Amino acid sequence: MNNQVPLIETMNLKKYFSTKRGLLHAVDGVNIRIYKGKTLGVVGESGCGKSTLGRTVLRLLEPTGGNILYNGESILNYDNAKMKELRKKMQIIFQDPFTSLNPRMTVSEIIAEPMKVCQTVNTRAEREDVIDRLMETVGLAERFVNTYPHELDGGRRQRIGIARALAVNPEFIVCDEPVSALDVSIQAQILNLMMDLQDQMGLTYMFITHDLSVIKHISNHIAVMYLGQCVEFAETDELFENPTHPYTKALLNAIPIASLKHKKPLHIIEGEVTSPINPKPGCRFADRCPHATAQCKEGDINLRELASNHWVSCIKAEKI
Repeated sequence: MNNQVPLIETMNLKKYFSTKRGLLHAVDGVNIRIYKGKTLGVVGESGCGKSTLGRTVLRLLEPTGGNILYNGESILNYDNAKMKELRKKMQIIFQDPFTSLNPRMTVSEIIAEPMKVCQTVNTRAEREDVIDRLMETVGLAERFVNTYPHELDGGRRQRIGIARALAVNPEFIVCDEPVSALDVSIQAQILNLMMDLQDQMGLTYMFITHDLSVIKHISNHIAVMYLGQCVEFAETDELFENPTHPYTKALLNAIPIASLKHKKPLHIIEGEVTSPINPKPGCRFADRCPHATAQCKEGDINLRELASNHWVSCIKAEKI
């Protein structure tokens, strides 16, 4: 186990939304730890609560319950002034590199905006120097400084989003599916850029995606989410070599293999997805799990440590 204090830690974190039918449990009792300079990959199918988790950790959404620790200190009682200071250390890169940028602002204005809001740079000359340096860092040519987002391709737009996140010199960045809207070749460029920046600047990432191939490339640890809950947590190599939860196994089985000779049998997950609105006690994957028994539906199943730093929420993990 790591004795270092996590940079980010959540304790039984919950985020519910009110609907006409009841409470939607978007994030329901999630416990994660992210250590300084490391990357936690958060993976799961669409609607499992990945993005809501990232936004709640940053307090862009206020949690319904639980706690969020930054460097061992709870941030839930921070007032607006303290949160404004903390926002310099916690940033986000959004999924869509077009809608996340203001179409009426030039590249330089977009990158400068966080510096103005957080008042990290005093003069216009200093701000322009920082903009030039950031554009060079993320691989944006100087000629784009006065262009608008619609004039650029997806890869360059996402580089603007990365530069904007770096503008206040943060420690922690939530990367909300930052490459899912890009072509495969551009994805690789952005991933390599983010890994280089992490090495150079000591950044800590929460990297959210539904693509396990991407998560394997960039993450140190992986949290697998299903309907608002973390069902498995382990180091990246351990998770890929020894997946334990039936849902994790199904996700890994869905990764395509680029080989005409290797024919991989498909294991389709059957059954209907359980509603996240007022969910019943028990494992939320039980209705789709071929190994489920009546015991799986009797009560909530918490994460337990099956091996060193390998946690799973499945009562039959040792038998399947």
